[in-house]
Amino acid sequence: MTSHENPQKPDLEREVDVRARRKLRAKKRAGSEVWFGLGMMGIIGWSVSIPTLLGVFMGLWLDRNYPGGRSWTLALLVAGLALGCWNAWYWVAKEDRAIREEQEDDDI
Repeated sequence: MTSHENPQKPDLEREVDVRARRKLRAKKRAGSEVWFGLGMMGIIGWSVSIPTLLGVFMGLWLDRNYPGGRSWTLALLVAGLALGCWNAWYWVAKEDRAIREEQEDDDI
């Protein structure tokens, strides 16, 4: 066997290597995780509140300019809230996928 060949590591050695790399990366990110968490809360909060408020304002405008038997404000508030919740779910799922992919890359 030459020095250029890379034999496959035994399972225990590979597992120790993976865990050591995870630990080093976690130490590097330890301070930034708090800011990352706060940033994610902000993204999720704004992704729900912006569509909800836009729905309310559009509903108020429609109720003033086109009065009728229905409350456009209430209908568009619910629609904006539903859109905002879907948007928040999308961001959380996207981040979850990224975290899982990173962990899978470490396991290889």
